[in-house]
Amino acid sequence: MPDASGQSLTLLLGGARSGKSTHAEKLATALPAPWTYIATAQAYDGEMAERIALHRSRRGEGWQTVDAPLDLAQTLGSVPEGRPVLVDCLTLWLSNQMLADHDIDAVSAELEKTLSAPRGPWFVVSNEVGLGIVPDNPLGRRFRDAQGRLNQRVASIADRVLFMVAGLPMQVK
Repeated sequence: MPDASGQSLTLLLGGARSGKSTHAEKLATALPAPWTYIATAQAYDGEMAERIALHRSRRGEGWQTVDAPLDLAQTLGSVPEGRPVLVDCLTLWLSNQMLADHDIDAVSAELEKTLSAPRGPWFVVSNEVGLGIVPDNPLGRRFRDAQGRLNQRVASIADRVLFMVAGLPMQVK
């Protein structure tokens, strides 16, 4: 929860369709509007476009959506002080960075620095990708390892970490 200044970082982890985004929206909308939704997804195909449209349709009045598939740290820095922010999600942001062949350590460090000083109640969604099978290809393994490291970095600076299982939040930190 936000501290007396209203500034805090909550990380919501879980698998696919575990309820991470829905729960993050619920936490954010428990606070006064307006809320900023920072979306990292890119619609490379029709199915992804449908997923993005579904997420948008769930959000009602009071939400400002900002697309930030790559420049997440800068976008967070531009959000007005005190405004609740929902970042959805670090997993797609990381895959966008990898596909753009960016220096993962450098962009992760920049993001970590920004997240370590939230300027309001910030809610960050990420997938826990290390619970399944070992990927059968080098890119998949590289992504899984980088996502695990990124999740650890963000969890270490977060005020609260929730793990979502079947729509239910489990408090980890």
